[in-house]
Amino acid sequence: MSQAKKLHFGHGENPAVILGNFANRHGLITGATGTGKTVTVQVLAENFSRLGVPVFVTDIKGDVAGLSQAGEQKPFLDNRAKELNIKNYDYSGRPSIFWDIFRQAGHPVRTTIQEIGPLYLSRLLDLSDVQQGVLAVAFKYAADENLLILDLKDLNSLLQYIGEQQKQISLNYGRVTSASIGAIQRRLLRLESQGGEFLLGEPALKLSDLMRQDLSGEGIISILESRDLMMKPQLYATFLLWLMTELFETLPEVGDPELPKLVMFFDEAHLIFSDCPTEVLRRIEQVARLIRSKGVGVYFCTQSPGDIPANVLGQLGNKIQHALRAYTPKDKKVIKAVADSFRPNPNFDTADVISQLGVGEALVSTLDENGAPRVVERVKIAPPRCRMGPITDQERQAIISRSPVKGVYEQSLDRESAQEKLQQRAAELARQKAAEQARLEAAEAESKKYRGRSRDSYATKVGKDFTRKLTTKVVNGLWKALFGKRR
Repeated sequence: MSQAKKLHFGHGENPAVILGNFANRHGLITGATGTGKTVTVQVLAENFSRLGVPVFVTDIKGDVAGLSQAGEQKPFLDNRAKELNIKNYDYSGRPSIFWDIFRQAGHPVRTTIQEIGPLYLSRLLDLSDVQQGVLAVAFKYAADENLLILDLKDLNSLLQYIGEQQKQISLNYGRVTSASIGAIQRRLLRLESQGGEFLLGEPALKLSDLMRQDLSGEGIISILESRDLMMKPQLYATFLLWLMTELFETLPEVGDPELPKLVMFFDEAHLIFSDCPTEVLRRIEQVARLIRSKGVGVYFCTQSPGDIPANVLGQLGNKIQHALRAYTPKDKKVIKAVADSFRPNPNFDTADVISQLGVGEALVSTLDENGAPRVVERVKIAPPRCRMGPITDQERQAIISRSPVKGVYEQSLDRESAQEKLQQRAAELARQKAAEQARLEAAEAESKKYRGRSRDSYATKVGKDFTRKLTTKVVNGLWKALFGKRR
């Protein structure tokens, strides 16, 4: 394979290299706090970008944003570059786009409830089977009635309407109960309290805007501001599941391309998996296993491999292990388990080296030309060319102001959807009810004219008329008999 299709990120007795056609086999970056994980993410991201690969990365601590700025010349960086014999080392930033679900430090990120769908939404909300069925009924009814479910307001309005019309809807779609509707509304309220109204809406993010190159052919790095997002794990998991699922369902099969179409880095990955519903974990595992054939690589960054579920961990082919500290017997067990996950190197004891690594050093095992794990190597991570640290608000705004997606997502849309149509339907029902009430009141007013006497029926009228005529004849007859003439 040509040199241009290799990503060099570390040097030791053997250079640390990720082969371009296996970069979509996912990866793991682990290590204790302060051992250099974030710098490793920066080095990998900027090298993928230089090869023309678009990158998506979450910025949990605010320092990943330094990818957008040229680094500052420092002696220890220059010395590391010389020590590792890095040619043409310079300080430069990478083309970047800032994103922010909360719309403060980047372009807004949105998707619609319609795109997430009832199945994944049920899993994210951790609904029971019965509640999942009710949510499926809601989506089916919305589809039949041409009601778009774009945001939380739409879904809440739809559930409220179904609750009001549950008798008729239950006959047509299956049993719907007020208890299940109430449970779903409470779960939606919890999602809303974490900021769900920011993520769910329009205009929805186009995946093509995460897979851009600049005019020189370098991959643009999309940086998601995540300092607030990390405090809302359900929202973080919602976004991750939607993004991975959307990529999987949208992109065509490409196998193992020479270079990935997109590489994603998720920092502090334990936040994704902590308290994550079982069904969501299964879905993430499934997507992680299959999305590589779409040319997408997913790299998780966390403190310990134990933070990643075993079924997901088994899908990660490229591993970078920074130092772990053995302060307790439990820590020693973790180190031993980590060491056993590597292909051993006869030149050193992996478990011993893990606790001896310095800042910027790592044990690395990537895939060889046959797709098999290489022997673990102790390497020094290459110095970044970008800034090692956060950027200023002025620098961030300058990048946002010249962004290729400037003005595309800033203005939220609120087109006619389920909420508006159901409000119109409720208004029409209210008008009909008012008209019926007016008719009844008019009829009541008319009846007051005859109040106090009862109207005779037709039979009664005929009887009275006959009686009156008969009485007249009898009286006339008696009168004539007595007085000799008619009265």
